[in-house]
Amino acid sequence: MNIKIDQLSKIYPNGNRALNDVNINIENGMFGLLGPNGAGKSSLMRILVTLMKPSKGQVSVNGYDLVKNRKEIRKMLGYLPQDFRFFSKLKTYEFLDYAARLAGMKSAGERSGAVDKMLEEVGLFEARDRQANKLSGGMKRRLGIAQALINNPQIIVVDEPTTGLDPEERIRFRNLLSTISTNDVIIILSTHIVGDISSTCKNMALLNRGELAYSGSPDDLVEHTKGKVWLLKATESEYMEINEKYPVISNVPTSEGWEIQVVADEINGYYGHNIDPNLEHAYVYFMESKHNQWTNG
Repeated sequence: MNIKIDQLSKIYPNGNRALNDVNINIENGMFGLLGPNGAGKSSLMRILVTLMKPSKGQVSVNGYDLVKNRKEIRKMLGYLPQDFRFFSKLKTYEFLDYAARLAGMKSAGERSGAVDKMLEEVGLFEARDRQANKLSGGMKRRLGIAQALINNPQIIVVDEPTTGLDPEERIRFRNLLSTISTNDVIIILSTHIVGDISSTCKNMALLNRGELAYSGSPDDLVEHTKGKVWLLKATESEYMEINEKYPVISNVPTSEGWEIQVVADEINGYYGHNIDPNLEHAYVYFMESKHNQWTNG
């Protein structure tokens, strides 16, 4: 499977430019789409799942044109939107059966087997007779991914899937997606949570203000940030100065003041040294670099 995004732009009727000449190539496996709220991630997701047409540019899915071949592409898709909702009176298995019918499963026997299998895979079989809208937040997200997977799609798009989940459910959800990604499928994970990308995705894109800030592997993004992450020891007054000058990643109080992690090309006038970066450091550094380019350019 392959998705090629070429010079993609989206401009809304009010003039808001959500995407600006975005170019991304996506292969099999887990692909992370990272960026702050308002970066253009949801607009890109809605275009990829054929819910919205681009203003300019082209998207091809295994050679199919996204605009010209919508019906063929929709057969390949499974989608979990950020604001996924349930019919209030349907039980868990009834909702999934309904999703299976929408996916084209006409045989009641085929649907029944597929529904039970999917409920087992996402850990919801014991809750099959509970009303879907009364499930916990984590269970609702698992049911959401179950409906996205019920037709064995070749492309799975999930938009902010772990927002609002507790750490245990977040890890469980990420592990579920990682297991699915071992098949011959593309999973696109759109999120503003750095940990969701660093623990699951081999390739990623970084969006900010509708533009592509980075495309490649998380490891390469981190590599670009070596020598840019600093651990500083500061007094109370120095901490206030540092907080004004540099993006602060973390701060820990000590008996002598503060231990502070910041990202910057260089640090002047403070006691500190470089430390190894992680994806969170790299994300903040790239966001700050782009912000400075836009502000000063």
